[in-house]
Amino acid sequence: RLKEGGCMNWLENLLIIGGISFDVFTAMESQGSLVAKIAKKELILSSLLACAWQAAAFGIGYFLSGILIQRDRIAENEKMIGTGIAVIIFAGLGIHFIVKAIPRELVYEHREACLNQKKILQGLAGTGAYTLLAGIGFGFVSSADITASIAMIAVFSIAAVVSGVYTGYRFGVGQRRMAYVLGAILLWLAGADLLLKMVFK
Repeated sequence: RLKEGGCMNWLENLLIIGGISFDVFTAMESQGSLVAKIAKKELILSSLLACAWQAAAFGIGYFLSGILIQRDRIAENEKMIGTGIAVIIFAGLGIHFIVKAIPRELVYEHREACLNQKKILQGLAGTGAYTLLAGIGFGFVSSADITASIAMIAVFSIAAVVSGVYTGYRFGVGQRRMAYVLGAILLWLAGADLLLKMVFK
């Protein structure tokens, strides 16, 4: 892994995990806007699904980064390459979130009896791809124990599901744009911090 100057601190972890969790929030906000009543059992099931899916995607991305670049005794130029790739990943994810924040069509909100687990799984499939990329970027620049980061993303995923469902239930999908913008800002801040550390180390 990238050592000496390549290790991410807790703030960068928080920025990255918080940023990608906003995508889970928007997916669940859409589902929350459709239900006539929030069933606690369905909400718990959705939270566990998101928790497991996001944690697995992030962990897989982290370990894939070890295949793409040497784990030990990495050369200085390879450190810079790894950090550069991570910055590009986080910047790209932020740009993608901004694109998703641009309204394209009106959302028809109709009531359903309960949370649609099939649609939730479809939504999580998309967020999992972004989380996988974030895990790869994280792996390029972190020598920290992945266990703590996976635990953090699991907690954030549960919080994103619960807050997203209740926000959608109470207010509809009006918060989607702001959520995507906030997610993009957090990812950009993480990328900018990594870039500054690489330039001024």
